[in-house]
This record gives sequence, C-alpha cells and structure tokens, in this order.
Amino acid sequence: MVIVLGIIALILGAAITFSGGITGAARDQAAMAKIRELVAKVETYRMMAGRYPSEQQGLKSLVERPTSEPQPKKWKKQSNSVPIDPWGNEYVYKYPGTIDRATFEIRSAGEDQEMGTEDDLSSQEAE
Repeated sequence: MVIVLGIIALILGAAITFSGGITGAARDQAAMAKIRELVAKVETYRMMAGRYPSEQQGLKSLVERPTSEPQPKKWKKQSNSVPIDPWGNEYVYKYPGTIDRATFEIRSAGEDQEMGTEDDLSSQEAE
C-alpha cells in the first residue's frame, strides 16, 4: 500500500511540474495575443487621431480621450480599461519603440515581472 501511494505521489508531482510549464507557455501566448490586439487598436487610434499617442498618453488613450498634447483629431473609445497582462501588470507603451524607432512598441515584463529581462515580450519582436 505504501509503495502504491509513493508511485501515485511521484506521478502527481510529475504532472504538476509538467502542467506548470504548459501554464507558463499559455500565459506567454495569451500575452502575445493581447499585444497583437493592442497593436491593432493603437493603429485604429492613429487612423482616427492622425498620429500615435505620446508615450505619456500611453494605452490609457484607448480608454479615455487624451487631454494633453498631441490632441487627437477624432477619438473613439477602443477599450473599457487599461489592459493587464496575464501576470497582473499593465502593458507598457513606448513611442518611439526600442527596435523600430519609427513606430510604437507594446511590452509585457513577462513571468518575472521585471522589465529588461530575458522573458520580456514585445510587439517589435513578435514572431
């Protein structure tokens, strides 16, 4: 009986460890899907406003009409709230972007929740 319980514990331990890896990959995929969605919303904002939001206006400009310069020519609410990544942090909007300075970038700090580390996700590094 003890041997059987030991084997079951080993199987459960392996299953929990394995599913943790899947959950991490699923969170990365969900974050990249949200980043792609946000890219489309920022592009819609640009088409209506005539320019990208400033870095100070950020993704909040998708929720509330910006009151600071540059003022949008036309504005339409794109989102009900400032988006949160799967790890509970707000996505970061950069303009100009890190890689392509001619456009914007949307970033997530990733699983370690620290910006500037290996697990960061970026709209400019999307696959």
